[in-house]
Amino acid sequence: MKAGDIALSQLQQADGRLKTRPVLVLIRMPPFSDHLVCALSSKLQHECIDFDEVIAAGDDDFPESGLKVSSLIRLGMVATIPSSSMLGILGRVSGERLNRLMSRLARHLMAEQGADGKTPEAPQPPH
Repeated sequence: MKAGDIALSQLQQADGRLKTRPVLVLIRMPPFSDHLVCALSSKLQHECIDFDEVIAAGDDDFPESGLKVSSLIRLGMVATIPSSSMLGILGRVSGERLNRLMSRLARHLMAEQGADGKTPEAPQPPH
């Protein structure tokens, strides 16, 4: 498995239960080569504007994604998953999309503290 792959994995939900869901592999992490992933969701209404990204059925890379419906790539829902929890590859996103997502995540992680010394708040989903 490599960066840009869309795979199925068991992810722990907020209630502690495991759910099989599609994930986007962002990068392998040291020291055990676990995968840093973000979750995908078909619930497009949960999009956090200017942070998450929709991969829509009409997008150039959608046919290669292996997804059945337009889906939300949830950059705020990241996890580190061992290879043993990866259940298989569905497809992949374009290198352009992966680079865009990685840049957006890196910008968020590297956000400078504001003038008041506080860390900026995370983008919020619409209400």
